[in-house]
Amino acid sequence: MTGDRTYPSDIAFTPAVKAIQERKGSRESYARMEAGRGWSTAITPDLAEFIAAQTSIFLGTVNADGQPYIQHRGGPPGFLRVLDERTLAFADYRGNRQYISQGNLAEIPKAFLFLIDYARRQRIKLWGESRVVEDDPDLVRSLMPEGYKARPEQAIVFTVSAWDANCPQHIPQRFEAADVAAAIEERDRKIAELTRRLEDLERRAEGLVCQPLEWRRASQ
Repeated sequence: MTGDRTYPSDIAFTPAVKAIQERKGSRESYARMEAGRGWSTAITPDLAEFIAAQTSIFLGTVNADGQPYIQHRGGPPGFLRVLDERTLAFADYRGNRQYISQGNLAEIPKAFLFLIDYARRQRIKLWGESRVVEDDPDLVRSLMPEGYKARPEQAIVFTVSAWDANCPQHIPQRFEAADVAAAIEERDRKIAELTRRLEDLERRAEGLVCQPLEWRRASQ
């Protein structure tokens, strides 16, 4: 229990949300979920594996006036790093220098991460708090993906309060260009190997057909 929260999901299921769930008939099933397995507050090995594969994430913040903002961040697999069972971080690369997320976090540290894997039709929602770290070059360097051509400016550290996995319903299946290219390359390799074997069998068959009848009888 954190503050006046009874369940980790209370971070999202506010009294107003629960009232709507009650009115629309889903509160009972969510109450069973809360009393059973519930939402997790720690990064599990399965979640860590999912995070390590992501190349695109969305960070949600809100300013003091209540205006929300979503920022996209991307990079090679592993750019979003698990530091411990409650902490995620990534190097924040220099972009258009609007600093909206940083300004929002300076006012309100509450934040939200949304991760989606289109190929496997999976999505993860993480609630928590986030902070910008400008004065730790060692941390920033440790978060930079090896060989990635980007200019890191600072680090963003996200502390997980609760997370939940959504069902795959309505997620369109899409594939990364690199994954498609690798699959096509593997397909072409297999086609070339099968073609080579077929040509070898055809040459052997032609050799048998062209043998003199007497030689074939002698070899039987």
